[in-house]
Amino acid sequence: MNLITSLAKRNKQNGYKKSMKSDIKQMDLMILPGLLLVIVFCYIPMFGIILAFKNFNPNVGILASKWVGLDNFMFFFKSSDFAVLMRNTVLYALWFIVICNFTNIVFAIMCYNIRNKAALKFYQTTSILPTFMSIVLISYIVYLMLSPTSGVLNSIIKMFGGKPIDWYSDPKYWPFILTVVKVWNGVGYGSLLYYATMVGIDETLFEAAEIDGANKYQQIIHIIIPEIMGLLCLQIIMGVGYAMSGDFGLFYQIPRNIGLLYPTTDILNTYTFRALQAGTSMGRTTAVGLFQSLAGVILLIVCNGIIKKIDEEKSMF
Repeated sequence: MNLITSLAKRNKQNGYKKSMKSDIKQMDLMILPGLLLVIVFCYIPMFGIILAFKNFNPNVGILASKWVGLDNFMFFFKSSDFAVLMRNTVLYALWFIVICNFTNIVFAIMCYNIRNKAALKFYQTTSILPTFMSIVLISYIVYLMLSPTSGVLNSIIKMFGGKPIDWYSDPKYWPFILTVVKVWNGVGYGSLLYYATMVGIDETLFEAAEIDGANKYQQIIHIIIPEIMGLLCLQIIMGVGYAMSGDFGLFYQIPRNIGLLYPTTDILNTYTFRALQAGTSMGRTTAVGLFQSLAGVILLIVCNGIIKKIDEEKSMF
């Protein structure tokens, strides 16, 4: 009887293993199309990075163009725009990581504490709509608000006896304007992950905290924040890795590519785009792009390493 039982268990285990292998093969097949797309559109074009080390001549092609070593990089590093571009790109990226995650968490907590389902759907739907709007449309909305002659803000200022502001000729206002647009555009979608994490928190933790006399603020600090800390660390790592790229649409479309605003609105991506429009050597613009990619990878690895030192479970890898 024991022999029959052991044989049955073995057959069951073998059947389970075969089923697992079959499931793994099916998952591999599902991954294959996406993997092919990544290879074709992301890895094969990486051959083009050699342009960063060449004086590209379209008449002879990439391979036959003359090698110039690091000259394209040195041209960018020694340019008068380098310091301003690096300052704007890095500081905006770090500021957006802080302010966007903060507003996303606050909005997610507010939604989590709404008990009326109809109100919750209304607030989440209206907040997420700007995420799906074209950045060109958003730029027109911003211009409608800030137009020097007929803008809504200037109309309000004149109503109270103030002097209208020419927003599009003074760069000092634009760090604030870009921050407001960034937060408004992303808070609805950005808060969803935090909200989903909060929904998964065990309700008994809040019940126990209430019995112990904890108020809403204490529950947020001691229950919600620790539960979402892993997600927050992941968002920070990804944000730091993307820091050198910046949001091209935000910095190009919203300020309407006005030269007077470059001191506070110009980043590496907009600089590269204008350089290509002006007919600058593709080798130099490729060098800027390669510099962005390498810097982004280094920042991601460093940030992940710091978080891993603090808490290994919250690191990305």
